[in-house]
Amino acid sequence: MARATIVDRTATAAEVTAHAAAIRHPASRLGLGGVRVRQVDERRLLGGSHDAVNGIGASGTRSLGRITRTLEEDVHVQVTSVGHAGFHIQTEAGSVLCDPWVNPAYFASWFPFPDNTQLDWDALGACDYLYVSHLHRDHFDAENLRKHVNKDATVLLPDFPVNDLRQEFEALGFHNFLETTDSVKHSVPGLDLMIIALRSPADGPIGDSALVLDDGETVLFNMNDARPVDLDMVHTEFGDVDVHMLQFSGAIWYPMVYDLPERAKVAFGTQKRQRQMDRCRRYIEQVGAHHVIPSAGPPAFLDDELRYLNDDHGDPANIFPDQTVFLEQMRAHGQHQGFLMIPGSTAEFAGAAEPTVKHTEAVEAIFADKAAYIEAFAQRQRPVIVAAKASWAPAEGEPLLGPLKELFEPLLAQADAICAGIGGPVLLELGPESVVIDFPAREVRALTDEKARYGFAIPPELVRTVLRDGITDWVNSIFLSTRFRAWRVGGYNEFLYTFFKCLTPERINYADGWFSEQHDDTANIVLDGWQVQKRCPHLKADLSRFGVIEGDKLTCQLHGWEFDLPSGRCLTSKGHELRATKLG
Repeated sequence: MARATIVDRTATAAEVTAHAAAIRHPASRLGLGGVRVRQVDERRLLGGSHDAVNGIGASGTRSLGRITRTLEEDVHVQVTSVGHAGFHIQTEAGSVLCDPWVNPAYFASWFPFPDNTQLDWDALGACDYLYVSHLHRDHFDAENLRKHVNKDATVLLPDFPVNDLRQEFEALGFHNFLETTDSVKHSVPGLDLMIIALRSPADGPIGDSALVLDDGETVLFNMNDARPVDLDMVHTEFGDVDVHMLQFSGAIWYPMVYDLPERAKVAFGTQKRQRQMDRCRRYIEQVGAHHVIPSAGPPAFLDDELRYLNDDHGDPANIFPDQTVFLEQMRAHGQHQGFLMIPGSTAEFAGAAEPTVKHTEAVEAIFADKAAYIEAFAQRQRPVIVAAKASWAPAEGEPLLGPLKELFEPLLAQADAICAGIGGPVLLELGPESVVIDFPAREVRALTDEKARYGFAIPPELVRTVLRDGITDWVNSIFLSTRFRAWRVGGYNEFLYTFFKCLTPERINYADGWFSEQHDDTANIVLDGWQVQKRCPHLKADLSRFGVIEGDKLTCQLHGWEFDLPSGRCLTSKGHELRATKLG
C-alpha cells in the first residue's frame, strides 16, 4: 500500500502554485517538492482557517495555511460525511464531493439533520470532482455550490433524458463535465466510476442516479436516495462492494398532508415507516457490501408549524426515523455491518478491512435527547426561516387563474397519456380563489359546482412565488415543503404528480412519451410518405406534432434534432437511430 509523508508547515508561494496545479490535474498529485500532501487538512473541515486552497488571505494572496501534521501513514480512501446524502471522498487520485447540501430547501421546510453549518465548506469545496445525484434541492444546493465549490472541478454528469442538471451547473459557472453513459464503467486517472441513471418520470425530477467509485482497492456505492432496479452490472464491473451508502428514511409528504381520519393516517404512516426501512434492508442484502452507511435522511423540520414532523416524540407512525432507529433494525435482522456517520465524521477504508471511524462531536448528545437538540437547532436557524419567508411573494395579488391558464394549457395540449391517466378535473384551492385543471378537456378554469377527484389546498404565496421565479417543478418546491393539504378519491395517481414536476415542453413531452411507450413501444405514424416511429428517439417528442420532413431528412422541431430517413441515422448525435420506412 502507498505511504505518504505529511508535512506540518506553511506552504511557500511556489508550493501553493504547485499544489493548486495538482488539484486541477489529479494525475500530477505530487507537489511540494515531491512530497505528497493531503488536499484538505482534516482539522480545517470544522471551521478552522478559511485560507483554503481556493481561499484568499488577508493580504489578497492565496494561502494554503498549515498543510497537515507530520507523520507517515497508510493512504486509504477517506470518507467524510457532510450531512444528509452528502460525502467528501478523498482518494489518492483526487477528491469527490457528493450532494453537498447545507441551506434550507423547499420553502425553508427541510434542513440537514444533524446540523452541518459548522463544516468548513470552502475546504470541502476545493474538490477535484463534483457529483450531484439529481436536482432535488436537498441534493442540488445552488447557493452552496455557487459560494463554496471549485468551479474548475470536473462535474460527473448522469445520463439523464433532459439537460436540466447540466444547464443549472453551467449557470453557476461550472464548465468541466464528464458526461457518463448509463451503467457503463468510465475511467479517469486513478479511478474507475459508474453512474447508474434512473430515467422514468417517477425518478426524482425526471432523473435520479447512483455512483460507484473504485480506486483499485476500495469500491464505494453511493446509492443516496435512488432506487435502481437492476444492480447486476455493479458486481459484474466492480466485484464486491466495500462501502454502501443509501437512504432508509422518508422523503415525501404522504400521509401527513392528506385529509384522512386520524386512525387511517396512523395506520398508513406506520406501514410506510416500516416498508421504507424494509426496502433499504433488501437493497443491503442485494448489494452485500462489507460496510453500510445509512444516509440521505431524515431532514430536520425547524419551522414551528412543521416541528411535529420530526421523529422526536415516540410516534410509531412517523415516516422520518433517524439513523439510530435504522441501525437497530439492521441489527435485529442480523445485519451488523452498519455504522453511524454524522456531519464531520470521517471513516478510512481499505477494502473489506474494518474502517477507522472518528466523530467530531458527541454523538450521544444528539440522539439521547433529540427533541432538545432540534429545539436548539431551530433557535439557531430562526433568523434564516424568517428571512426565507420574507423573500416569498405576497399572498394577495392579481387572480391566479390567468397565469395558471397560460402555464398549464399549452402543456395539457401535449400530454395525451398524462391527461388520460389523470382522467378528471383537479381542484386547486389557493386561498380565496379556486382553480380547476380539467385534464380531459385540456383547460384551466374557475371552479363551478363540480366535485374533483383530486384536490390541493396551497397557500397562494407559494404559488405566486413559483410563478414569479419561473420554477418549473412543483414537486421539487411546493409539495416537498409539506406546506399544503391534499385529498383524493382512490389511490395514488402517478400521472398527477408527474404532471406537476414536468412544467416545461421538454419535460412534459419526455414524460408523456415514456408513459405512452410503456403501453406500445412499436407505435408508428405516417408522415409525408414515410412510416416513422411516433416518438423522437431524443426526448420522446410526438413526431406527429413536431416532425417535419424535407427530402430524405426528418427534423424534430422541439429541439432541432435531425435524422436521415433512408438509414435512420441521427445527424445530430451518435446513436438515437430512428425507425423509418419509405411507403409506396
